[in-house]
Amino acid sequence: MAKFRFELEAVLKQRLAVERQKQLALGELERIRLGLEERLRNYHGSILAEKQDLRTALSPGGSIDAGGVRMQANMSLHFVSKAQQTVYHLAVLHRKLDAARRELLAAATSRKAVEKLKERRYEAWLAAESRKEAGAMDEISVMGFAARQEQV
Repeated sequence: MAKFRFELEAVLKQRLAVERQKQLALGELERIRLGLEERLRNYHGSILAEKQDLRTALSPGGSIDAGGVRMQANMSLHFVSKAQQTVYHLAVLHRKLDAARRELLAAATSRKAVEKLKERRYEAWLAAESRKEAGAMDEISVMGFAARQEQV
């Protein structure tokens, strides 16, 4: 029996490679996103800690160190500023993630189209092979019948 050969196999391999490249790019952006989110959580924790330290320093009943209070307030503002910068970077990154997801979807759709074509061509090839085999069997039957008729 003949072997099925898909003439667009190189196209399918190329589209698989493009899809894989898009997956890797999306994965890299997701890794960056996770890092930014972790950094944002750390800033949030630092802000809360600085506010608690400031609250403790300003509590009644003790002497107030103005320099220490100013430094804690500045640190808190520094962490707020860093957190805002991180949120901005996250917003930009989310736009990039959306674009990367759309590109991956387009690459997957393109690959699936070629795979569907391959499936259809394989089914057509199987049907043609089946017809050839049925024709050959008919020919053998006719030849056998003719041989038996000649013997009679």
